[in-house]
Amino acid sequence: MQLLKFPVLIGLILVSFSHLVNAQPRHIAIPATDSIKHWQNKFHVPLVSVGIIEKGQIKETKVLGELPSGMPAPAATFFNIASLTKPVVGMLILQLVSKKQWNLDQPLSDFFVDPDLAQDERHHKLTTRIVLAHQTGLPNWRGNNPNKKMTFAFEPGTQVAYSGEGYMYLGHALEHNFNRSLKELADSLLFKPLGMKNTRFYWDSKINESYYAGRHDKSGKLLEMEKWYEANAANLLLTTIEDYCKFGVSVLQRKGISKKVYQEMTRPQLPKRMLTSRQLGTNYTFGLSWVLYPNLSNGEMALVHSGSNPGLNTFILLLPKSQRGLVIFTNGENGRELYNKIISNTLDLGEEFLSRSSQPMLTR
Repeated sequence: MQLLKFPVLIGLILVSFSHLVNAQPRHIAIPATDSIKHWQNKFHVPLVSVGIIEKGQIKETKVLGELPSGMPAPAATFFNIASLTKPVVGMLILQLVSKKQWNLDQPLSDFFVDPDLAQDERHHKLTTRIVLAHQTGLPNWRGNNPNKKMTFAFEPGTQVAYSGEGYMYLGHALEHNFNRSLKELADSLLFKPLGMKNTRFYWDSKINESYYAGRHDKSGKLLEMEKWYEANAANLLLTTIEDYCKFGVSVLQRKGISKKVYQEMTRPQLPKRMLTSRQLGTNYTFGLSWVLYPNLSNGEMALVHSGSNPGLNTFILLLPKSQRGLVIFTNGENGRELYNKIISNTLDLGEEFLSRSSQPMLTR
């Protein structure tokens, strides 16, 4: 075999090394304060909190803007994070599944039946898996239905449609089975073990109301203060950027989650007839409690969730392969426009992700 000449050999080594360097994920950092403030002004979002996770640890958090009182927002500023509640409840449940204290495929009717569905035999088909994969056929909120009652839009397990009511249903089933409130279960399995001292499902005497971010309309006008005093498994969790980053770290480190359950969580959970579609995996799909973005650059897969209520928008993206993450809370109706700017200027995969997320999801 002919030996390579020395200069050629060195050239091949350098080319190979450059490929290795380029394949490495870029370090991520919160954009410059001036840039974020510019976007805040442009989109009329008074307050934004950003957290960066790198190498499976919290790297940096930042809170920019003023509280409704006009005081500069401190690190302990807390937000209503809307549907970012769902991954928290989902991970709580998957911990119970990992401990073999809960079954993904057992009918929820063994523990709870909502009165609105009692006369519809399809309620027996509702399972934890179907809820976490948004295949229940239930509405997002029953209050949106003309009669304000919950009904099935399709046979459970045959289609995909986002549903907050499904998570509420699952929360009630958990409470009936364990004879403990959702708050008690979350405190014991998640919040206390992870040191999430500033996270709660509803308002209580320990909350410093003056640190609440509030909600603002499209023009930046403060909306009326809302308070609630019951746990909602799908919505309204109150937390800080540091606490939620601790939660993100726990997901990346698979704390309390078995290997088998983690594999279930991160694989497409679609009806069988949809799994054969050529479109599957080109954009995004549902796993268990997470939206999955498979086949990103460098072999990455993103676990993603967003939250939106009137006057606020929130977001989390986790990259298990490179152990990175991005968490963003905003207190404005236009918060999504703001957090998209942060995503594109923070993550090396930001533009690729945003391109995928703007495409319609395969649901039928």
